[in-house]
Amino acid sequence: MAEEAKQEGKKADAGKIFSTIFKVILGVVFLALGVSAIFRWWGDLLMVIKGCIGLFLILAGIITLAIAKE
Repeated sequence: MAEEAKQEGKKADAGKIFSTIFKVILGVVFLALGVSAIFRWWGDLLMVIKGCIGLFLILAGIITLAIAKE
């Protein structure tokens, strides 16, 4: 009975370790893809940021007015 519990614990630990390693590798792959996308589309990224500045300022103005109203 105790042997079975130890074997089940080892199987669960091995599955947990594999899951963690898989998640770490997947995270590193996503980071590498994200960095390469930034370098590849730098000009487009700047255009999106410039396009969002106006919307951000409008939102900041609305929030400021809502705070001042109180």
